[in-house]
Amino acid sequence: MRGAIFDLDGTLADTAADLLNAANRALAPHGLPALDHDRDKPFAGRGARSMIRRSMDLAGRDPDTAEAVALTDRIFPDLLEAYEDAIAEHTRLFDGAERCLAALAAAGWRLGVCTNKPERLARILLVELGVAERFGAILGADTLAVRKPDPEHLFETARRIGVAPGRSVMLGDTKNDLDTARAAGVPCVLMRFGFAAEPLELLAPEATADHFDEVAGLLERLRPARASA
Repeated sequence: MRGAIFDLDGTLADTAADLLNAANRALAPHGLPALDHDRDKPFAGRGARSMIRRSMDLAGRDPDTAEAVALTDRIFPDLLEAYEDAIAEHTRLFDGAERCLAALAAAGWRLGVCTNKPERLARILLVELGVAERFGAILGADTLAVRKPDPEHLFETARRIGVAPGRSVMLGDTKNDLDTARAAGVPCVLMRFGFAAEPLELLAPEATADHFDEVAGLLERLRPARASA
């Protein structure tokens, strides 16, 4: 058995608009500047606290002061609540994602999600998008005591889908996903349409994809089962 382990935000689905909108709703009562959808899209894939810190940076405030950290802690639950209230208002699967998942399952791949989104929100979103049943395991930032880029996050996802960790491929969109794969010793495919802040050529993953229609062929070429034999 081989495993295809997917990141969620910026990989399976374009969640940026809903994440940034939720951040702006939570930031506004505190007088912090709104995030811009084009300029600040990379921060959407880094989590709620990263978006709050970005707004503080824009305001010229040091996000690492004790006062700023306390404010971040107050805003954080409000942001998550705002996000859950409109979790799939604008979010859609990337083109070809559902077709790709079906093809991989038919070819014998076992599928999992390894995301730094809270597990509960990840499950809600995947249900809303109609693909939750495709995945044998959905692990979020709070599922374990560790999260990406700690390789145990990927290892446990693989175990829960019934695959030896070394027979897996990580599919993501950012350096965090690549660092996870590197730490785990497995190949990584990065999606070019995601939330990466830097050119993917600088990250040098094993493969990149411009569209989900390319993924099945790329995974067969990487052949993680042979590499771990």
